[in-house]
Amino acid sequence: MRAPVSIVIPTLDCAGGLGPTLGSAFEGMRAGLVREVIFADGGSSDGTAQVADETGAQMVRAPRGRGSQLAAGVARARGDWVLVLHADTRLSHGWIEAVEAHISACHHDAGWFQLAFDSPGTAARTVAAWANLRSRVFGLPYGDQGMLLPRSLYQTVGGYEPIPLMEDVALARALSGRLRPLAATAITSATKYHRDGWVRRGAGNLRLLTLYLMGRRPEDLARQYR
Repeated sequence: MRAPVSIVIPTLDCAGGLGPTLGSAFEGMRAGLVREVIFADGGSSDGTAQVADETGAQMVRAPRGRGSQLAAGVARARGDWVLVLHADTRLSHGWIEAVEAHISACHHDAGWFQLAFDSPGTAARTVAAWANLRSRVFGLPYGDQGMLLPRSLYQTVGGYEPIPLMEDVALARALSGRLRPLAATAITSATKYHRDGWVRRGAGNLRLLTLYLMGRRPEDLARQYR
């Protein structure tokens, strides 16, 4: 029986930070859960292609923008399930068992991981706690939490929209009522929060989400996001 999960990672000039992400991905491959790792690349000019060659990951080129990249990456995937994982995110110990349990019990639903940051302190824990609460109460996990999708459901809801921002929120809204929390954690980089400040970055993200839900075009919002 072939491993059921394809991991798709959107990439753009991120070769230097892919090690931890690939480490957790290849744990799944060694365990017989993951059949392939796919880089959905938006035109990297660094060593991302070399990392793919050296690790055996596939690489598919797409127009820059996570929505377009992820749509192309999932289209290439051959697994019955797709695990979307950002290039600066790694999965915690126990994620394999959590995914296996979800696949066994929730054949037709998508799943998301609990969020944590690779940074200590109250601010990091507070922002992560809000993200996890938002995901549970409103059904809006972000892409840096990881997303596990049965291919059939992904196709039913229309997949990733080719938009430069909020592709994760758009997909989560399409999956309304079909999202389940996974008993494992996605540990993502806090670099942008350290650069901008936890309060400023968190408030900015909430503002962009609110504007998007009010109908603002993702293309307009993308110009405000860094």
